[in-house]
Amino acid sequence: MNKRKIGRSGLEVAPLALGGNVFGWTADEATSFQILDRFVADGFNLIDTADIYSKWAGTPGISETVIGRWLKRSGKRSEVVLATKVGMEIAPDRHGLSRDYILSAVEDSLKRLQTDCIDLYQSHTDDPATPQEETQAAFAELVRQGKVRAIGASNFTAARLASAMEASERKGLPRYECLQPHYNLCERPKFEGDLERLCLEKHLGVIPYFSLAAGFLTGKYRSESDLAKSPRGQGVKKYLNDSGFRILAALDEIAAGCGVKPGQVALAWLMARPSITAPIASATSLGQLEELIAAARLQLDSEAIHRLNQASE
Repeated sequence: MNKRKIGRSGLEVAPLALGGNVFGWTADEATSFQILDRFVADGFNLIDTADIYSKWAGTPGISETVIGRWLKRSGKRSEVVLATKVGMEIAPDRHGLSRDYILSAVEDSLKRLQTDCIDLYQSHTDDPATPQEETQAAFAELVRQGKVRAIGASNFTAARLASAMEASERKGLPRYECLQPHYNLCERPKFEGDLERLCLEKHLGVIPYFSLAAGFLTGKYRSESDLAKSPRGQGVKKYLNDSGFRILAALDEIAAGCGVKPGQVALAWLMARPSITAPIASATSLGQLEELIAAARLQLDSEAIHRLNQASE
């Protein structure tokens, strides 16, 4: 499988990342192990999680814990690019991007993941209260210690990402090599524009989350009565409008022509965009994972991409 570079980090990944947000939540440990086994066996290698997953279910850190147990059991640590994140509020005194917090949080993540090095350690959200030089210097310590190979940012504006990179250059510190934005066919404006231009100009990797708009782009949710189909259902209510239905219609049309499913077309659209390294998608069953894997091998023609661009403008 052709690999794609994450910035200038030296990390190379397959064009689809596995989201770990469901591990220990809507996918129990046994199912999570099966999904991870199959994902790696099929030649994929980027696994993304965060220390906060799944706080919303009352168990922050459970995703990292499950992945750590799988790594120990499988012996496949060398076959994966392991990405996690720091900074979102786990508790009132556990959040942000200060030096002290990063150096403490990384130890917790390493312990849960049962590894001595995180391949891609990401700022989960911006922290305006902490000088960016302090944050970058903390990451530099971790790189020097061999606990982190490369760093990335998630949920940053173009201005803040640019200033963080300027701070790194000014101080001779490791720079962010990757951005993790909220981006999909339903959520284009925040990334396309200044953020995308900056990533292309600086040769940053881009691994968008909510690539399937919390499941909306699979076609699973087409009316309010469908929202009860999963715990994430209420999160897609905002897409039940003219724009969302126009996108679904385009996906249905292209999927029918290709003999695939709408969600696979939505992922293929992302993978075809020059700025994107690997969209992140999660699976709660082997059946869902099979669909994701097939999407990574789907090549859309220029007419299909144009149709989707128009439908989602």
